[in-house]
Amino acid sequence: MSFSNLHRNDYTAKMAGQQFDLLVIGGGITGCGIAIDAALRGMSVALIEKNDFASGTSSRSTKLIHGGLRYLKQFEIKLVHDVGSERAVVHRNARHIVIPEKMLLPIVEEGSLGSFSTSIGLMVYDILAGVKKDERRKMLNKHETLKAEPLLRSEGLHGGGLYFEYRTDDSRLVIELAKGAFAKGATLLNYAECKSFVYNDKKQITGASVLDKITNQTFDIKANAVVNACGPWVDLLRKEDNSLKGKRLQLTKGVHLVFPYEKLPLQQAAYFDVGDGRMIFAIPRNNITYVGTTDTIYSQDLNTPHCTKEDATYLLNAINKMFPTVGLGMGDIVSTWAGLRPLIFEEGKSASELSRKDEILVSPSGLLSIAGGKLTGYRLMAEKIVDLVAKQSGKKYKSCRTKSYRLSGGEFHDETAFEKAHEKLIAEGGQENIPAVKINEWFYRYGTNTAHIIEQVKTLRPKIADPEKLFEAAELLYSIENEMVYYLNDFLIRRTGKIFFDRMNAEKQIDYLSNFLAVQFKTEEAASQSDASLAKQEFNSAVAFA
Repeated sequence: MSFSNLHRNDYTAKMAGQQFDLLVIGGGITGCGIAIDAALRGMSVALIEKNDFASGTSSRSTKLIHGGLRYLKQFEIKLVHDVGSERAVVHRNARHIVIPEKMLLPIVEEGSLGSFSTSIGLMVYDILAGVKKDERRKMLNKHETLKAEPLLRSEGLHGGGLYFEYRTDDSRLVIELAKGAFAKGATLLNYAECKSFVYNDKKQITGASVLDKITNQTFDIKANAVVNACGPWVDLLRKEDNSLKGKRLQLTKGVHLVFPYEKLPLQQAAYFDVGDGRMIFAIPRNNITYVGTTDTIYSQDLNTPHCTKEDATYLLNAINKMFPTVGLGMGDIVSTWAGLRPLIFEEGKSASELSRKDEILVSPSGLLSIAGGKLTGYRLMAEKIVDLVAKQSGKKYKSCRTKSYRLSGGEFHDETAFEKAHEKLIAEGGQENIPAVKINEWFYRYGTNTAHIIEQVKTLRPKIADPEKLFEAAELLYSIENEMVYYLNDFLIRRTGKIFFDRMNAEKQIDYLSNFLAVQFKTEEAASQSDASLAKQEFNSAVAFA
C-alpha cells in the first residue's frame, strides 16, 4: 500500500484498531523525526497532524541546515557543536535536498564582528562542527570580498569570511522523513486532529480522541506512550492535559521576503550584520533571491502568522543598506512566508537572545512534550525522546538507527553515486522529451524518485498534449499517490514550494491542477472550486501586508 490519502480509510481503521507503542502528535520535522526513529527501532508508531505535514514552522524556516554561527556570540558551545556536526549527517542521508552552500560574511565598520573576531569565530565554528577540509573558512580582504559579491556596499567594508552552510527544502525533508517512517511500518495521517486525551483510572495518559477533518469522523488511538511534538502548539496540548505548569513557550516570529533574481542578483549567498544585534541571510535560489529573517515576540493567532508592513520594511532597509544599488521596494516582493519558533521562555531575554536548545517536558500524566530546538538538530531531538520512551517502556528495543539511514530519494553511497544517478535520470528524461532543466528541478526535490515521475509522464502523455500541463500533472500525480497530498495547497506549498519559488508559473496552473486533483479523489465540483479558491487565497495573502 502506498503512502496516499487514496487509502485514508485503511489508515484510520488501523489507527483505531490496535494498541501502539507510541503515538506522536504533530507532523513537523520533530514529530516525523521521532516517528522514523521509533519505527526503525521496532516500535509500532502512529502519528497524527491536524493540518498537513510540515504546515507549521517546518515549512517556514530559512531553509538552511546550518550550525548556528551566531550562537557562538551567546556562548552556546554545545548547541553549535551538536547542530554543526549534524549538518554532515543530514546531508549524507538526503543529498538531493541538502546542498552545500558557500556563504559570505561581510565585515563592516559598524558591525558586531571585526576581522580578527570573525576569523577566530569561523575557525572555532569549523572545529566545533567538524567541517571537512575543503569546506573550512577562508578570510578575504576588501577587494576579494567585493569580487565575491560586487553588490556589497564598498563604504565601511573591511573584508569578509567565506564558510559553508547547507541549503535545504524544509518541508521536503519532513515529507521524506514521513515516507521513511511509513516504509518502516508507522501509520501517519494528516488532517487528523487530537481533540482530547484518553486516561486510565490512575490518570495516566493512554491515547487520544481524534477527529478526521476530511471525513468528519472521530476515533480513539490507544498507545503506551504519547509524545506532544506540536511546535508552537505544544503548550495548548499541555493545557488540554492540565499540565501547563512550570516552563512554557515563548513564540518568536521569523519573516522572509522573496524577490525575482534580477531584482537582487547576488552572485552567492550572504549572511550579514544588520547593526541591531541581528544577522540576516540573503540566498539566491534558481530564479529568485530570498531574504530573512526577523525575530520578534509573537502572541497572536498561531495558525496565521504573516508578514506585516513593519516586517517587510525592516528587511528592505537592511537589504538596501548592505546592497545599496539594488533599491528594492515593497512592489518588488513577489512572495513572503512567516513562521513561529517554539522557544523556551527565559525571563528578561529578548527574542533574539532566547536559547534555541530543545527540552523535554514530562507531565504527571505521562505526556511527553518536546519544545525548542532547530531544524538542523531534529534527529538528535528525536533520538533523545525515543530513548526516553524506550526506557520508560521497560522493553528491549534496538538502539537509534537514524544516523546512517538514507531518506527516500537519497539512497546514495557517496557523491559519485549521486552524480551518476542524476546523469542517468537526465538521459531517461531526454528519451521522453523532458527538458534537462525540468529533470534537475525534480531531482533536487525527489532524488531517485524522479524515475517514478518520468513513468507518470509516459502514462499521462496520451491524455495531455500540452507539455507544461503534462509535467505538472505527472508531478502532482506522484505526490497524490506517494506523499499524502489531499488539497492543492499541500502540493503547491509543502511538496514543491512553488508558491515561494515559482509563483508566476504555479499561479497559472491552479485551476488546471485543481481539476486534475478532483478527478483523482472523485471530488464534487463545488469542493474542487473551493480548493482552487483556497490556493488563490494563499497566493494573495503571501503579498498582502497588514
